[in-house]
Amino acid sequence: MGWLHTARFLTTAAQLHQLPALEVPEIAFVGRSNAGKSTAINTLTQQTQLAFASKKPGRTQHINLFALGRQGMTDAVLADLPGYGYAAVPLADKQRWQRVMANYLVSRPNLAGIVMLADPRHGLKELDEALLEVIRPRVEDGLKFLVLLTKADKLNRTEQARALQITRLQAGGGEVMLFSALKRQGVEQAALWLRGLVDEQPPASTAPPTTDTTET
Repeated sequence: MGWLHTARFLTTAAQLHQLPALEVPEIAFVGRSNAGKSTAINTLTQQTQLAFASKKPGRTQHINLFALGRQGMTDAVLADLPGYGYAAVPLADKQRWQRVMANYLVSRPNLAGIVMLADPRHGLKELDEALLEVIRPRVEDGLKFLVLLTKADKLNRTEQARALQITRLQAGGGEVMLFSALKRQGVEQAALWLRGLVDEQPPASTAPPTTDTTET
C-alpha cells in the first residue's frame, strides 16, 4: 500500500483539452456527490486533504489528477472526476459536466481502469447506470472496472452481503468490494486491485509529466 501513499497533486482541468497527454495508466474515480469519493481517495493514499471534500457536494467541477510513483517518478495517475447528481447544482452545470465526464471516459486514451463509488444503502441510481452504459464498450474491450460500496460500516453483515449480491448483478462484469474508511474495511483489498491494474499495463515512460498550463 506504500505505493499509493506517494500520491501527489499533478494538475487540475476544467476542460478535456487542458489535461496533459500521458502514457502512464490512468485510473478514474467517479461517483455521486455524496458517495464518499474524496474520503475514499484520501484513505487509500493515507492523506487527509489530497482530494478536496467540499461541504457542498457537487460544487467541485474540475478533473483533478494525482501522480503515483516513488522517488519523484510517475508510473500511474489517479483522476478524481467531479461528483454528479447533487440537486443544488444548476441544471446547466450538471448537463455540461455529464458531457465532459462522458467524453473523458470514452476518449481518454491512457484510461486503464474506473473506480465507481456508491453508497450501498441506496444502491446504484439512474445516473450510475447511465455511466455504466457509457463505459460498457470500453469494459467489453478490456477496461478494468470496480465498484466500491462505501460507508459499509453502516450496514450489518446480512445487509452487506445483500448489497454485494445486488450490485454484482448491476455492475455488468465489474468487480464489487465493500469499503469503509472509518473501519478500514476493504482498504487493502482496493489498494491491491489498483496496484495489480497498473502492473498489468505494458511499460511506458516513467518520466514525471509536465503540468499543462493552457489558459481558457
